[in-house]
Amino acid sequence: MPTTVDLLVLGTGSAAQSVAYPCREAGWSVAVVDCRPYGGTCQLRGCDPKKVLVGVTDALASSRRLEGKGVSAANLRMTWPDLQRFKRTFTDPAPAQNEAGFAEAGIQMYHGIAQFTSPTSLRVGETNLSARHIVIATGAEPAPLGIPGEDLLTTSEQFLSLEDLPQRIVFVGGGYISFEFASMAARAGVQVHLVHRGERPLTSFDPDLVDQLVASVRELGIDVRLRTAVTSIEERDGQLLVRTHAGSAGSGGAQDAGETGDIVADIVADMVVHGAGRAPEIGELALEQGGVAFDRKRGIHVNEYLQSVSQPAIYAAGDAAASGGWRLTPVAGLEGGIVAQNLLHGATHIPNYTGTATVVYTLPPLARVGLLESEARAQGLRFQAHQGDMSGWYSSRRIGLTQTGFKVLVEEGTGRILGAHLLEQHADEVINLFGLAMRNGLPASALKALPYAYPTSSSDVSYMV
Repeated sequence: MPTTVDLLVLGTGSAAQSVAYPCREAGWSVAVVDCRPYGGTCQLRGCDPKKVLVGVTDALASSRRLEGKGVSAANLRMTWPDLQRFKRTFTDPAPAQNEAGFAEAGIQMYHGIAQFTSPTSLRVGETNLSARHIVIATGAEPAPLGIPGEDLLTTSEQFLSLEDLPQRIVFVGGGYISFEFASMAARAGVQVHLVHRGERPLTSFDPDLVDQLVASVRELGIDVRLRTAVTSIEERDGQLLVRTHAGSAGSGGAQDAGETGDIVADIVADMVVHGAGRAPEIGELALEQGGVAFDRKRGIHVNEYLQSVSQPAIYAAGDAAASGGWRLTPVAGLEGGIVAQNLLHGATHIPNYTGTATVVYTLPPLARVGLLESEARAQGLRFQAHQGDMSGWYSSRRIGLTQTGFKVLVEEGTGRILGAHLLEQHADEVINLFGLAMRNGLPASALKALPYAYPTSSSDVSYMV
């Protein structure tokens, strides 16, 4: 006989926990399943460990920028093994702590790959489970590239766990992972190449600020190659040979082959890191046997309540859901909370993504909230784009930053903030002021009128609007 519960949650990350705990507190019987250590991507192999590495890298970079301005940092260097030991003080205890939390709440735990056997039942190893409701919150994994030698790629998870860095690294793709990790590696003294098939990397961010960021990482010594597709990776004489075609932006896959007339070039590396996007980790769930409609690239097809369009007893949240939110930890937590409300009180709650910010943790960080300029124009909105190069501002000069800027879109007539885009030292914090204003309907004039603590990065906001 199968074990039966009210709610079965697949995954143990932010989205999963935001569903499991409220339902258990409401008296439901709840079980969680995960084939990985408990805690999810962000806590164990994503945001949290990455930010530990970024923090130390920032300290190093800040000292180097201020060399000769009161700081003597000529012999300052990063010791990667020590940094990894520091990072593990955060990640190593987490799975046991998560399991203890589930146990204390009375949530049943299962380890292994879950596979649907019907719309309301799954198999985990030799154990059969059934539930009134199932929530899919399994997160994401590196997207397949479909190139020869793909098995030689190092994932972001593996990169975060490296005991030491090799001398030469190629990052494939121009997204968050590549820019963040490439910046760390370059500051640690690694020879870094970043290869992106499109004309512009980081396409979700303001193009003018992305241009500044690309200039910044090139100043750091990173070889950024745009309109260049990685077509194969080969192991040869203890090294990796990365074959590329330059000249074609490509559109068919993560890294398209070149077209006639392209320039073929090889890059020799010790490691090649996958930074060309992620896809929902749903491939092993046997979703077809549960009658669950899905898309391999986007995730579980859900309605506005995050309920499966094909199976009303099933919900999805976070990276596994084809919802309207970005694939971010705060969004996963938000969606998990909405799913919990809909399970407990009926499918009437809809996630509100207004004011959700996203950040690339380079140095300086690149941040965005709201619409891009092109998106606002496509919607027919009338607005003013307040923008400027901040490299000559006091807030940039005093810490030695040479590539900083901003763009804020303010709607004509209403003063409503439509979007804000920052590239500066504390962009990851300041962007939340714009998000708060957008979520609560505060006009740009309210941000301009606030008597900020001065001098701070936040006080710059009054000059941006």
